Amino acid sequence: MTSRETGDKIKHKAEELKGKAKDKLGEATNNKSLEAEGEAEQAKAKAKQVADEVKEKTRRATE
Repeated sequence: MTSRETGDKIKHKAEELKGKAKDKLGEATNNKSLEAEGEAEQAKAKAKQVADEVKEKTRRATE
């Protein structure tokens, strides 16, 4: 894994955690908009994580 891949992995996990925090805060304050925003951020971050995994597996397979 390259340092860039590691950085992307960390960044995408942080984005997921940020989304989770917004989701939970939205739930706690009954703010449906914030909750939905958090859920969307989590989904986007998870999609990026899957893409990272595919890139890594592809790179390993072609080495």
